[in-house]
Formats: sequence, C-alpha cells, structure tokens
Amino acid sequence: MFIIGLTGGILSGKSTIAAMLADRGAVIIDADRLAHDAYRPRTDTWKAIVAAFGDAILSADGEIDRSRLADIVFADRGQLDRLNAIVHPPLRRMVQSELQRLRGAGAGVVVLEAAVLVEAGWSDLVDEVWVASAPVEVAVQRLQGRAGLSQQQAWARIHSQLSPEERSLHANVVIDTAGPISQTEEAVARLWAGLKDKKDKR
Repeated sequence: MFIIGLTGGILSGKSTIAAMLADRGAVIIDADRLAHDAYRPRTDTWKAIVAAFGDAILSADGEIDRSRLADIVFADRGQLDRLNAIVHPPLRRMVQSELQRLRGAGAGVVVLEAAVLVEAGWSDLVDEVWVASAPVEVAVQRLQGRAGLSQQQAWARIHSQLSPEERSLHANVVIDTAGPISQTEEAVARLWAGLKDKKDKR
C-alpha cells in the first residue's frame, strides 16, 4: 500500500486534487470527516472541547457549532493550539485505525487528505507528502467568494496556518493550483502515472 499525505491551506485545492486521485482509483481518508465523528456529542473529544471552551460553542441540539468555535480559535493562536492539543491525538488514532483497515483490505494507493498533516506531525504515517499550493491572495479571494467570510475573517484563517512556502519545505511534491483546473488535472495525471514506478521500487 502506498500512502500519500495530501495537505494544503484553506481552499488551496487539496479536495479537488483528492477527487482527481479518487477518480483514478485511490482510496481517500478525509481527516476533516473523521474530525466530525470525533466532535459528535458525548464523545471524549466533545467533552474535552466543551470543558475547554464552554457551553457557548454548543448549538441547541448539543452539537459543537464549528463556526462559533472557529471565531474563537482563529482570533487567538493560543486558543487554536489548545484545540489542536485536544483534537490531534485522538484524530491520529482514528487515521491509524483506518490505514490499518485499508491495508488489511488490500488497498493500493491511499490518500490521507489533511490540512493539519504537517502541523500535527503526521508525516511519519505516509510515504510521500503532496502539497496543494496557491498564493495566499488567491486563498483569501476563494474564502470570501465561496465561504462568505469577510476579508478580516479570511485573513485570520490564513494567518493561523503555515504559509504555502513553509508547507512546501515538508513536501515531496508541490502542486500549483492557482491556474486553471485543467493545469491541475495534467499535474495529477502525470504524478499518478509515476506512482507505479515508485510502488515497484519499494
């Protein structure tokens, strides 16, 4: 099994790349989707988050309102670090469990799509790190246009993450997503074609 760690900042295009890889036969582990499971009411992670940030982050049905939580953590680096310290360890265990399951099922290529791959120290779980990279100005425009955030909110989220340059220092592969989607498709097709050689050499 060959494991690609696919990461990138908010709206950097990593989900688009993951979809392209899935179309070619890769199995995708979406860390954000696993995090949603970890956040479910009454789980240990849910209890720890509520204890740390208070009932004000809860909606009427007891779910964690992630937009309220985001307003808190993206405005204060210390609060973001606090949240990450709670969430990253159980999320890593969930990722490891899923990787073990897929290995047992005979999966060929697995993509771990995770915005926090580098920050959480998960590079040791993958064979290669692929980074989706777009200039921060492009990401801010996408956040304002697609997520409906104000410019201030968009910049707060961007500044809470590693810069594209910092992420690229940890990458085996960098995919530029600032251009037309056809350009990204060509890059993914080229990289996918090269995976067979890499698997054969292992």
